[in-house]
Amino acid sequence: MNWGSASEFFAMGGHAFYVWGSFGACAALMAIEPMLARMRRSQAINELRREIRARNESQDET
Repeated sequence: MNWGSASEFFAMGGHAFYVWGSFGACAALMAIEPMLARMRRSQAINELRREIRARNESQDET
């Protein structure tokens, strides 16, 4: 497509809300996903540490 001005480009032929909304949603998800993955990783590591600690404590009691 060929736009005559920057305002025509940002208007996207009348579909600006859909185009820029989709772009924004995708960008937001791409920014949020690594943070959520880090949180899930930390939670998994903490859970494993608790399980190891509980196993060691139960072995010490016997």
